[in-house]
Amino acid sequence: MKSIVLFGLLLSSQMLLAQGQLNRQGHRGTRGLMPENTIPAMKKALDLGVQTLELDVVISKDNQVVVSHDPYMSADISLKPDGTPVTADEQKKINLYQLTYDEIKTYDVGSKPHPLFKEQQHFRAYKPLLGELLDSVAAYVKAKGLPQPSFNIEIKSSPATDNVYHPAPEEFVRLVLPICQQKLGNRFNIQSFDARPLQLIHKQAPTVRLAYLTANTKSVAENLATLGFKPYAYSPYYKGVTAETVKTCHEQGIQIIPWTVNTKPEIESLVQLGVDGIITDYPNLF
Repeated sequence: MKSIVLFGLLLSSQMLLAQGQLNRQGHRGTRGLMPENTIPAMKKALDLGVQTLELDVVISKDNQVVVSHDPYMSADISLKPDGTPVTADEQKKINLYQLTYDEIKTYDVGSKPHPLFKEQQHFRAYKPLLGELLDSVAAYVKAKGLPQPSFNIEIKSSPATDNVYHPAPEEFVRLVLPICQQKLGNRFNIQSFDARPLQLIHKQAPTVRLAYLTANTKSVAENLATLGFKPYAYSPYYKGVTAETVKTCHEQGIQIIPWTVNTKPEIESLVQLGVDGIITDYPNLF
């Protein structure tokens, strides 16, 4: 019995050590608790102790970098300027790449209850500019005496929607990267499911940390062959992560940071496998 207790204490201490080293990332700020990709969501995530704020960026008609997961007004979260809901049939027609930022800002993306996140608070909110969000976070942590966080910034692009929902990768990178470099120094990485912007940044600014997002059943080696270089981080959908996945990444000096892990048992299971970070909608679970 004594040996069992000692083993349990040892395992608990190892878990605590792993959690202490874990890169705790708030997905879209803290989507499970606050309206996604809004400034209040980022502040809430910081209050919960995240080290890295994960967010997505798209481009407006007037070439502004807007914090938004979708390149259109999602029916799940959006109300029109007159207060009526955006419907599923019309959401993709409200294309942010065809709207100026002043037009985008008139939509409310915080008041509508999200069908998947019952704990989420509701209040009027808007899609902020990337620069505004970064400045707001910097002022918030300074006022509260918190450490400056890192940012995991996703470029939302796809070859199929170039020049329809977003600019081609060259223009996308030209608009996003300088804002990050000027405001964050080295406290950021760029991630994408699209290898093209990552490949461009790798050539243009090789010191910028890059993360390759995946959601397929290919091996690590197959996905890295598509990317064409070893990134700072490999970010697969969490259900596909195995001990072998972790081992393969670590043997190549690549961090593994799965997404989006939303229960405590799943977080603990991945920590035991040795992942370097966790992206979650619920940073309170840490």
